[in-house]
Amino acid sequence: MLREDIKRVGLSTLQCMLLPGVRAIIVFRFGHWLLTQPRIVRCALYPVYFFLHCRITRNWGIDIARRAIIGPGLRVGHFGGIIISPLATIGRNLDLSHDVTIGISGHGERSGAPSIGDNVYIGPGAKLFGKITIGDNVKIGANAVIHKDIPANAIVVLKPGFEIISYESKRAQEVLK
Repeated sequence: MLREDIKRVGLSTLQCMLLPGVRAIIVFRFGHWLLTQPRIVRCALYPVYFFLHCRITRNWGIDIARRAIIGPGLRVGHFGGIIISPLATIGRNLDLSHDVTIGISGHGERSGAPSIGDNVYIGPGAKLFGKITIGDNVKIGANAVIHKDIPANAIVVLKPGFEIISYESKRAQEVLK
């Protein structure tokens, strides 16, 4: 899986090792692999994983929980503010931008994290939370807040522009002129 992750970046292996997103993916894959190893190996190597994970989180703001299930081809385009829940299930070829949260929400039966299909792009600032399903080939635009299921082949964007909801200030006369 790591080979496919590095291959998607489009640079040589040596160049990839310099990118924070690739380093975060390597640490995630190492931590995920560690979960499947015998107890003696887990105990011996967990401090190494913990140190690397803390360093990635502190230096670059990328927190990918090792218990998350993520298919091959993960690509972190920009670092900073990326959080992936340990309950998240993600398919192949996910593209993440900066400041993305894939998190847990809800209570009881509705409690959970997103299940994301293959070939999904998540734009800067997007937040996905709760027990929802995101279909294959979906593009999620910048700053979108997703809390409901999204069908396959959809494009989800935040309403363009902005809306003024109050003219209570003295500046209102200047705006209306």
